[in-house]
Amino acid sequence: MAQIKGPAIFLAQFMGDEEPFNSLESITAWAKSLGYVGVQIPSWDPRCIDLKKAAESKDYCDELKSRTNGLAITELASHLQGQLVAVHPAYDELFDVFAAPEVRGDPNARTEWAVEQLKLVVRASANLGLSVSPSFTGALLWPFLYPWPQRPAGLVEEGFKELAARWKPILDFAREHGVSLAYELHPGEDVYDGATFERFLEATGNHPSVAINYDPSHFVLQCLDYVRFIDAYAPYIKAFHVKDAEYRPNEKAGVYGGYLGWKERPGRFRSLGDGQVDFKQVFTRLTAAGYHSWAVLEWECCYKDAAQGAAEGAPFIKSHLIDVPKKAFDDFAGAGTDTARNRRILGLE
Repeated sequence: MAQIKGPAIFLAQFMGDEEPFNSLESITAWAKSLGYVGVQIPSWDPRCIDLKKAAESKDYCDELKSRTNGLAITELASHLQGQLVAVHPAYDELFDVFAAPEVRGDPNARTEWAVEQLKLVVRASANLGLSVSPSFTGALLWPFLYPWPQRPAGLVEEGFKELAARWKPILDFAREHGVSLAYELHPGEDVYDGATFERFLEATGNHPSVAINYDPSHFVLQCLDYVRFIDAYAPYIKAFHVKDAEYRPNEKAGVYGGYLGWKERPGRFRSLGDGQVDFKQVFTRLTAAGYHSWAVLEWECCYKDAAQGAAEGAPFIKSHLIDVPKKAFDDFAGAGTDTARNRRILGLE
C-alpha cells in the first residue's frame, strides 16, 4: 500500500475574470496559500492552458509546469469535451455552449470537434507526464432513464453500442499514449453507476484505457453504496474527486426532486464535512485497495461560499490521508516461521 497524494484542488469551479482567479499563476498561488499541493486543470479553459500548444510541445508543457508556483499538475480534466462525444438531440442547444463557436448548431461537426479535443488532451497529458484524464462519457440514452413509456427492445443495447463506437478511436489513441480516460459516473451521462459502467466496459471490449473517476457525492444522491463500490471496482479507479453530498428525503420530494432548486432538493452537494459521505471509510477503502494517486477537491455547494469551501477543503483532505503502516501492529507478539512448529500446533506431527 501507498499513501494517497494530496490535497489537490480542481480549478474549474474557481476560475474567473478577476484576480486571483484569472490566470494559472495567480490561482495556483492562491491554492498554495490554502495548503494545496496539486491542481487539476480544466483543459477547456484558456486561462489555464493552451491545449493545442500543450499537445504539440513538451517545451510548452515544461513552461506550464513552471507557472504553478511549485504545485503539481495532477490531471487535465476533459469533462466538457467528453460530454460532447454523445449528445441526444433533446440537449443539443443546451450543450452547444461547451463547444467552439464555429461548430455550434452542427451536431456532427461538434462531435468531430470533441473527438479531436480529447485527442489533444491525451497528447498534452502524455507531454506533461500524466497518465489519466477525468472525463464524461456523454449520453444518448439519458432521456429514457425511466422505463415509461416502455422502452423498445434493444434500445439500451443500441445506445451503448453507439456510445462505445464513438469512444473506441479515442480510447485506442489514449492507449497508444499511455493514458486512461477516467469517467466520472455522473447523472446526465449514460455511464452513471456501476451497472452502466459495466455495460460500457463490455461494449468497448473491456478496453484497457477505460477507468473511473471516483466521486462519492453522485452515489449518495442515487442511494448507492459508495464504500462497497470501491471494493467492487478498485482496479478501475484511477482518479478521485473529494466531494460531499447529502440526501434528505421529505414528504414532498425524494430522488426525483430535480425540478426544485439546489437548496430545496432532498439531494444536494455540500462542502467537505457538511454532508453525509463517510470519508474516513472512503479513504480507508481506497488506501486498502491500493489507490495512490491524487485526492482532488471538487467544490460544489449551494449554501457555503467557494472561498470558505476551498479554505476548509485542504486541511480536511490532509486530515484523511493515511500513513500506511511500515509494520503490523501485532509484530511485537509474532514468531518466526517454523514449518515443523506449525505442523505440531496443528496436530500433524
